[in-house]
Amino acid sequence: MARVTRDDVARLAGTSTAVVSYVINNGPRPVAPATRERVLAAIKELGYRPDRVAQAMASRRTDLIGLIVPDARQPFFAELAHAVEQAAAERGKMVLVGNSDYLDEREVHYLRAFLGMRVSGLILISQGPSEHAAVEIDAWDARVVLLHRRPEAIDDVAVVLDDVGGAQLATRHLLEHGHEYVACLGGIDSTPESGDPVTDHVEGWTRAMEEAGRSLEGRLFQAPYNRYDTYRLALELLAGPDRPTAVFCSTDDQAFGVLRAARELGLEVPQDLAVAGFDDVKEAALTDPPLTTVGSDREGMAKAAVELVLDDGLRVAGSRRQRVRQFPAGLVVRRSCGCGEPPRRDAR
Repeated sequence: MARVTRDDVARLAGTSTAVVSYVINNGPRPVAPATRERVLAAIKELGYRPDRVAQAMASRRTDLIGLIVPDARQPFFAELAHAVEQAAAERGKMVLVGNSDYLDEREVHYLRAFLGMRVSGLILISQGPSEHAAVEIDAWDARVVLLHRRPEAIDDVAVVLDDVGGAQLATRHLLEHGHEYVACLGGIDSTPESGDPVTDHVEGWTRAMEEAGRSLEGRLFQAPYNRYDTYRLALELLAGPDRPTAVFCSTDDQAFGVLRAARELGLEVPQDLAVAGFDDVKEAALTDPPLTTVGSDREGMAKAAVELVLDDGLRVAGSRRQRVRQFPAGLVVRRSCGCGEPPRRDAR
């Protein structure tokens, strides 16, 4: 059976192939309602399916958006990726997802692959695009939006959260429960010294502690981002005689590991140990006790990132304020911090 072409649709509808193209692509020129109905009826009768590859070759763009995340196994990135997919679907786009595993070479691999597929644009969740990644982006003249991290390159186009302010809120809240100090689980050796959300969470913790006149010495601990390795670290931290009575974790996944370790050691949360996290993933409401954490408008951030990456005026010169959209962070209070519970046994 011969393949149905755009010419066949045009003949049946009594229009030009250009008009058929305008109907299929919803532009760039308007089509009269009656003519549009004839074209759509012809498409349905003939069973015509547009050749998306040919369209991409002609327009140099597809209906695809590339999304690169550090690790889709982590709940925060999985939920953020889902929000991006939903926002893209509202714009008639599909999302290709790649996991960089926090490796520069893997990030470059996906950049090359997605750009070679002529994606409409890239949304990049990264510890900071490497020099090789920046070269690839410049070579392809790609539309790139950084999500979840402050920009230091790539045209300063980004959607970010007030990470510092959110961490301050959580730390202050724990201190208000009467703890002598709040310990902090930060990042790892490879965490960038600036611009990274976890680095900003540590900065927010630092500011809140200093505002309260509390010493930072010996109270900041490096911790992996996942719950499994953090669980092992927390077993050591909480088993010692000088264990903290309150811990702020830079991610919810770290907090899940701390909660498991506390339970295993016979510590009651929040009576013996108050815990707060950051991200407000859905699982945070289901822990025992439910986790106090810092939340954000993930859906709004995803929608903003998709809007920016599809914006034809993305590369038009503009101010940093216009090109970087920052969303506020808010404290989601549950029971792990001590709210709704009897006073701490050693409250001061």
